[in-house]
Amino acid sequence: MTVVRGIRGAITVARDEPAAILDATERLLRTIVERNGFAPDDVASALFTVTPDLVSEFPAAAARRMGWTLVPLLNFTEIGVPGRLERCIRVLIHLNTDLRPDQIHHVYLEGASTLRPDLSGRQ
Repeated sequence: MTVVRGIRGAITVARDEPAAILDATERLLRTIVERNGFAPDDVASALFTVTPDLVSEFPAAAARRMGWTLVPLLNFTEIGVPGRLERCIRVLIHLNTDLRPDQIHHVYLEGASTLRPDLSGRQ
């Protein structure tokens, strides 16, 4: 039975530059797709957040350049909690899938692997 499930992911970037944000976001999305085996048509929507120190580009633009042209996408700014992970891009993908929750592979790359060490090494 097909249901909507969430897939989480995050990645950090070294600098607040458009190319860095787009390339990192695309790497994150491609890794999520590879590990979960879905197509853009399976995606109901995707929500992207960035930490307040990333302002030079929308991460959703990376999904658009990957061909996610009909997927509803939104960008948000995370709450600026002092001492938290910096220069981080996060995504929550709502996926139409037959996968069970324990079959979903969440992806945390680069410095973002510290956010969910319990999920970061799982492939």
